[in-house]
Amino acid sequence: MPTVLIVGAGPTGLTLACSLARQGVGVRIIERSPAFHTGSRGKGLNPRSIEVLADFGLAERVRGSGRDREVFRKYFDGRFVTDTDPNEGLRPTPDAPYERGVFLPQTTVERILRERLAEYRVEVELGRELAGFEQDEARVTARLADGERITADYLVGCDGGRSTVRKRLGIAFEGSGDPETAMVVGDVELEGLERGYWHQWFGAKGALLLYPFAGSDSWQFQANPELDALGRVVEPSLESFQRIVELHTGRTDLRVRSASWLSTWRVNVRLAERYRVGRVLLAGDSAHVHPIAGGLGMNTGIQDAWNLGWKLAYVLTGQAGPGLIDTYQEERRPIAARTLDITTTAMNAVTERTRTPGVGVEVVRSDDTSGLGIGYRWSSLAADGLGGALRAGDRAPDAPLTDGEGHPVRLFDLFAGGHFTLLSFGRPAPRLDGPVRSFAIDAGAGSLHDGDGHARRAYGIEGEALVLVRPDNHLALTARADDREAVPGYLRRLRGL
Repeated sequence: MPTVLIVGAGPTGLTLACSLARQGVGVRIIERSPAFHTGSRGKGLNPRSIEVLADFGLAERVRGSGRDREVFRKYFDGRFVTDTDPNEGLRPTPDAPYERGVFLPQTTVERILRERLAEYRVEVELGRELAGFEQDEARVTARLADGERITADYLVGCDGGRSTVRKRLGIAFEGSGDPETAMVVGDVELEGLERGYWHQWFGAKGALLLYPFAGSDSWQFQANPELDALGRVVEPSLESFQRIVELHTGRTDLRVRSASWLSTWRVNVRLAERYRVGRVLLAGDSAHVHPIAGGLGMNTGIQDAWNLGWKLAYVLTGQAGPGLIDTYQEERRPIAARTLDITTTAMNAVTERTRTPGVGVEVVRSDDTSGLGIGYRWSSLAADGLGGALRAGDRAPDAPLTDGEGHPVRLFDLFAGGHFTLLSFGRPAPRLDGPVRSFAIDAGAGSLHDGDGHARRAYGIEGEALVLVRPDNHLALTARADDREAVPGYLRRLRGL
């Protein structure tokens, strides 16, 4: 029997499946589509999502499949205005090695995650549609459209904004939609335009964005739609895309040769009333949808799964009590609510400020969209004993160290693998039972060495201290180095939840 059944094989479901399978949890992941999606849909990973995928050993594969430097070529009312790189001058830092996001199609992210999942001996089951499910105190039984029944300990709906799982649970999807505000999107092949730029046309006629994907002839097309004589949105087609290009550019030499994906996107801002009913949970777009400004949709889903994955695994392997799963909603739903606010504000900024020549979609960029500032200080899992600038619940920074033989070591490498990590600054690390790897820093022979002080500065540590890092690379606990009961007590509390 699978321990977890995941419904939906987008980035959220695949990240969750990888997290669980890596920790030895039995997983099945089903997808109702008969084939893998080919449309680009989302087109970027923010720095925090890259950190998540780095924990699976995928950072370089992801970065090598896309571009992290992009010049925005801007036009206003059809005329060229300027070229800008909104990330010019950004450099990696010791605590944040991925200073920029990566532009690449969602399909590529999904392929990379499927390949990693296959290494854990789990394959996506295509053409398997969920018809319904029942649950009791011990299990969930899912019914598929082809008649198969699957029994699991937990079911997670990662099946998008129209989620069957959410609807079957009867969970309200609170918020609003604006059917009058729409964009047409698609993947096209285009002749006559330089591929080294993200071309952005704004002006009185609306917007047209053409982004060239690395390693292919494909461009992502985003634009205000054509309207018919009654003001209704014209369904996207190759011909309508050609007319839109000519309308915004004023050029007839640009030819839209083919379109492999055509769609219409309408504004929706919605948040699930709750993320869990018994043994059934929601993640990603099934739990929240928001405007595309800022590119946070795919990223928020990946980070939902990153939060939920270790908690399910720890409960199912007996390392934590079942109450740990309740902290998933406690931590992630406020993040989703904040994301809805951020993206709505960003969408309004794009609408307003791009009426000024030379302004492009970089108006949505901020520390909020990088994901690096996301934390859970309010969480019941946050045990802060030091009260410094960095606190329990915050993202755990990276830092370069050296081992006893002078070889370089990074904190992110120590964190990878789905375990807790204890950093003992200034004295030998205590011996602990359970899922904890302990490392002493600047504590004499055999310890790690923070020669340049990057780790101490990143964590705000002076003198001796203990820092416990969660499996999702957030701080669980900070404590005095002589508090021998702080970490064992924290782990006992997890088991008693």
